[in-house]
Amino acid sequence: MSKISYYTEEGLKKLKDELDYLEHVERPRVSNDIAEARDKGDLSENAEYHAAKEEQSLLELKIAKLKEVISNARIIDESLLDTSKVLIHSTVKMKNTVNNMEFVYTLVADSETDIKAGKLSVNSPIGKGLLGKKVGEIAEIQVPSGIMKFEILEITRG
Repeated sequence: MSKISYYTEEGLKKLKDELDYLEHVERPRVSNDIAEARDKGDLSENAEYHAAKEEQSLLELKIAKLKEVISNARIIDESLLDTSKVLIHSTVKMKNTVNNMEFVYTLVADSETDIKAGKLSVNSPIGKGLLGKKVGEIAEIQVPSGIMKFEILEITRG
């Protein structure tokens, strides 16, 4: 079952660049490591060979997963986003109703998440709790420490 994810052009380019690096830099390096280890003799007791084969398996799995993500990725035209409610790629200004602290987050796909840059996963508890909310509404979000309440102050495009 494929899962469609929405990305900015920049986010999708990063995924494609990572795939290119894995396929054209890491894959040849690992193949070379295997060849060098194979040349050292008896494979049954060759720890370097087994480690390189394990690394190759993990690398191929990572490449396959990344190809699947890219094949299910869609670029979202941010100019068409509805700012009347919180959607993926919305930038949300919100206030914690308990301590009145204000936060600004942009909801993004999982692979674009970067909390320090204010990019919050749409699949995180807070991201899910904000989806569909409108300015003035209170989002009640279940977090490990209990329920947090955020008032939506402003919604803009990413």
